[in-house]
This record gives sequence, C-alpha cells and structure tokens, in this order.
Amino acid sequence: MNVRNLVCCIFIFCSCPLEAQTKFGAVNGKISFVSNAELELITASTSKLKGIIDPATNQFAFSVSVQSFAGFNSELQRQHFNEKYVESDKYPQFIFTGKIIEKMDYSINGIYEIRAKGDLDIHGQKQTRIIRSTLTVENGTLRIEANFNIPLADHNIAIPRVVNQKIATEIEVTVDAVMLPQQ
Repeated sequence: MNVRNLVCCIFIFCSCPLEAQTKFGAVNGKISFVSNAELELITASTSKLKGIIDPATNQFAFSVSVQSFAGFNSELQRQHFNEKYVESDKYPQFIFTGKIIEKMDYSINGIYEIRAKGDLDIHGQKQTRIIRSTLTVENGTLRIEANFNIPLADHNIAIPRVVNQKIATEIEVTVDAVMLPQQ
C-alpha cells in the first residue's frame, strides 16, 4: 500500500463514527516555508493542511496540496516552484506519516515537547525524519507547532546553476496546526 492510499484510508477511517477512542483532526493548519538564499528571499504558505492523530496508537498522518502554496515573489516564481522544482503535476501532495515517540495523555492540559518520527514524502522521495514539535493540549484541543529544515537534495530537487544563488539548498519550514476531537 503506498503512502497516498494509507493517508486516504486513515481519513476514511477517521470519518466513520467510533465508540472507542476519539481521534484529532486538523481544522486549521498552516505550513510556511522560507528559502533564504544569497541573492533572494522567497516565502510561501498555505492553510490547507489536513491531518489526523490517533491517541490510542500515537500514529499520525498529515498532507497538504503542493499547489495550495501562495506567496512567492511573483506568479512566475510560483509557477516554476510547481512545474520545475517540486513537479506538482506528478507529486501533488507533501505527506508526513508516522508516530509520536513520547507516550502522551491527550486529556491532560499542558505544553509538551515531543518528537514525531515518520516518513516525509516530498517530490516522490521519502525520507525518515524525526521532527521536534511543541504539542499544546488545552481543554480537548491540540495545537502542534514545529520548525525544521528540509535539504532539497534529500528529496531529489535539483536547483539549476543559473539560479543557485537565488534558491537556498535547505528550506526552513514552520507548521502550526489546531486539531479538534472527531468521532
């Protein structure tokens, strides 16, 4: 089963009524990225993050449509991002699936430093990553915040020599997602 099918199964499973453990689904998720290169600063973001966490197993799945990113310095730059670099027609989603390493009690309010270990699938290239995150539990709502870097080479994204001073080889990513209980 490929990752896209796994994510679809998790979303379908999550939408079915359950009498046991409640799962948490992303209702307001934002991902931003920054390419801070020698000659140019590029920023883009999207609020189209979808995701789910299963407290019974600590497993999670997050995905975002590549074409939903907006910002950039021009529409041409956005077009090049989609067509030449991440090839969003072939690889329409960024996907991160895995498990939260720490044992958690999602019913206790607090701020927790956690590690999410899983497969980050960008541009058709999966890399196992451990991403340090802050998980805030407040009255049955979760908020996940994370900052991490993604080396483009890890995901087979090549930068042409002609623009190598305008695009960073490592992209800074920020995630901020609010998740609510779902039955």
